[in-house]
Amino acid sequence: MSEAGGGPPPAPPGGSGGPSAVQRGRPGRLAGRKQLPAEVEAHVREMIMAGQVKAGEFIRTERLAAELGISPTPVREGLLALRGEGFLALEPRRGFRVLQLRPSDIEDLFTAQAHLAGELAGRAAGELTAEQLDLLHTVQQRLVAAAAAGQIEAVEELNHEFHRIINKSANAPKLALLLSVAVRYVPRRFFALIEGYPEASCKDHEAILAALRARDASSATAAMHDHVLHAGRLLRNHLDAAHVRETG
Repeated sequence: MSEAGGGPPPAPPGGSGGPSAVQRGRPGRLAGRKQLPAEVEAHVREMIMAGQVKAGEFIRTERLAAELGISPTPVREGLLALRGEGFLALEPRRGFRVLQLRPSDIEDLFTAQAHLAGELAGRAAGELTAEQLDLLHTVQQRLVAAAAAGQIEAVEELNHEFHRIINKSANAPKLALLLSVAVRYVPRRFFALIEGYPEASCKDHEAILAALRARDASSATAAMHDHVLHAGRLLRNHLDAAHVRETG
């Protein structure tokens, strides 16, 4: 991921020339996909949030482009977007350096998400139709079964569907838009891989669903708020453990 052209790309500063940050994560070739800068942005953000790249490491444009099978231009655009979000710093002749993700940053992200998601759930309590409530119940049953069977991808998809139904039914498009901005900082696919999250999602959703069935807006707000904060604690624990494994 060297910024300079010509010759083989150098290893990141302090490294030994082993696998790059992307190779240690979940590499994937993005050639042929639309909106490539956004794809790169999401790809690298996921690695940072997952602890697969550490604070102080350098992500070099040309090396990342080669590993993803695309040109350097959309890679640089995606990395510049992450710079604007505070995930990266650009250092001349060295590349994009990963910035420290502080525990307070995680807490702030999930505090914002919890407030928005809780408000949407509270409004949905008075808007959901009987058919939508039945659908939520079905989705939750399938989620529980998928979690018990260890079907990680199904857990992620069903969890997303559960929240999507609630958020869309709240009839608050501006709140839903703000929530979509907040949640993009943590890839939704990532949660199913966190230890304890599938089980927590199963349990927490039951309280949310019960409040929605009772048309109890305040309880639905509180249950969703607690659920999102619970997810944030699990993510923070995951990142703390990843840091310990890396430095221990």
